[in-house]
Amino acid sequence: MLRLNRIWLLMVILGGCSSASGPEARWTVGLSVLNTTNPFFKEIADTMTEEGAKHGYRVITVSGDDDVVKQDKQLADFIVKKVDAIVLSPCDSKSIGQAIQKANTAGIPVFTVDIGCLAPGAKVVTHIATDNYAGGKQAAVAMIEALGPAGGRIAVLDHRMVESCQLRVKGFKEVLDEHNQKPGTGRIDIVAELPSGGSKDQGYKSAEDILQAHGNLAGIFAINDPSALGARAALEKAGRARRVKIIGFDGQPEGKRAIRDGNIYADPVQYPDKIGRTAAATIARYFDGEEVPAEILIPTGLYRQADGMKDSTLD
Repeated sequence: MLRLNRIWLLMVILGGCSSASGPEARWTVGLSVLNTTNPFFKEIADTMTEEGAKHGYRVITVSGDDDVVKQDKQLADFIVKKVDAIVLSPCDSKSIGQAIQKANTAGIPVFTVDIGCLAPGAKVVTHIATDNYAGGKQAAVAMIEALGPAGGRIAVLDHRMVESCQLRVKGFKEVLDEHNQKPGTGRIDIVAELPSGGSKDQGYKSAEDILQAHGNLAGIFAINDPSALGARAALEKAGRARRVKIIGFDGQPEGKRAIRDGNIYADPVQYPDKIGRTAAATIARYFDGEEVPAEILIPTGLYRQADGMKDSTLD
């Protein structure tokens, strides 16, 4: 019996010396993403959790569910739990400021992913995101390409509550303005801008309203794939799917399939896995006392039907 007890004790000691999931957690990070039902934010959360374990910290993930009040409470809970850092993609880029300031007062460093904070007085260590402004410019290039020399009237499905979508629309409009100033080009005029909520349902409803008001619409720029797919459904219901070109944004699998199948013209593609890995590594550097940049932007790539036809991940 004594021998068995010694063997058992040895196994416990040896078992405690290693872990398949990485080093023992030295820190805890609270992560609140916009909505975990959106595959983009789920991938950021999953990647951060996996990479965080490699860097020696565990990640507690919660979903803001597009609810500013709910996200405020989540950050307050992180403060009560005395997490070592907070990471969030704000549900509202301005309203989140007070919650971030409370974390600042508590001495908890705050990082943002994908969506930045626009509230004055709120301190964020590093913002890690897609280069949404440049991505919006790519979306405009795709729209110009899709409409060709004729140009036409288009609509924008936006989401003004969040900073990333504001940047996409800003870049998109700037390139169209430059295009329209060139002689001999077909003008592309934005005749309607309606909220998409970043969702299929709201994208569908807003696109339906736009189609009823504008019978000669030539294109729609939607700020993400869910709203683009909602717009596509509205076009199909109205029997105008072949006449109106859609430019989305994201490059989620469902969006890429729609591009491959000719239902969306193109997407500036984001890389949520890169955002998650970069965020995890940046936080680890900060924990180790290194100086980290205030902003890290990850470029998009323009994804067209030809890319979808070669994309083996969609099979």
